[in-house]
Amino acid sequence: MDLDDTSLSESGLAATGAATGEERILVIACGALAREILALRDLNGWTHLDLQCLPAKLHLWPDRIPDAIEAAVREARSRYARIFIGYADCGTGGLLAARCAALGVEMMAGPHCYSFFDGNDRFAARGDDEMLAYYLTDFLVRQFDAFVWKPMGLDRHPELRDMIFGNYQRLIYLAQLDDPALDAEAARCAARLGLAYERRLTGYGDLAAALAATADR
Repeated sequence: MDLDDTSLSESGLAATGAATGEERILVIACGALAREILALRDLNGWTHLDLQCLPAKLHLWPDRIPDAIEAAVREARSRYARIFIGYADCGTGGLLAARCAALGVEMMAGPHCYSFFDGNDRFAARGDDEMLAYYLTDFLVRQFDAFVWKPMGLDRHPELRDMIFGNYQRLIYLAQLDDPALDAEAARCAARLGLAYERRLTGYGDLAAALAATADR
């Protein structure tokens, strides 16, 4: 399946519609996770699992995520045996977890995708050591201008960079793929922000285990 990052950001991804069998499962996820979830589905042969993605740009307005999730769940519920929400808290301050509980659907554990890609336990154990770190994932490296540079106004007012990022010390790229081109681009992102650069190859982290538990149940 050809995926376009701009489309995943702006409009998401319609349900793939390929799942078969009585135990059809729908994962409703952020567009920023589309590539990773489809890769895991194909790698593991989860033919009973469909993916639907909401626009990744919802992360610019986290308060809109719970309502968008509820609408998607209610629209799809009659067609699937189970629905799993491929979002962590993602800046909703617990509102998404409360909404998922009310809807009776499970969701990813953790505060955000940086945590579950790194591994929630590992991320929590790092504690204060990374309070001054700014994180990117594969998707955010590819969409750095759309999700960081332009929304923060740095394309129009580059002098804001030091005001916004002056208290950060380094940019940590949590890499899902071992891709030299993405590594080089992430290093350029760090340089643009005036931060030291660190790359950490995480793979899919806790996302893989959560999807496996959902698919195999």
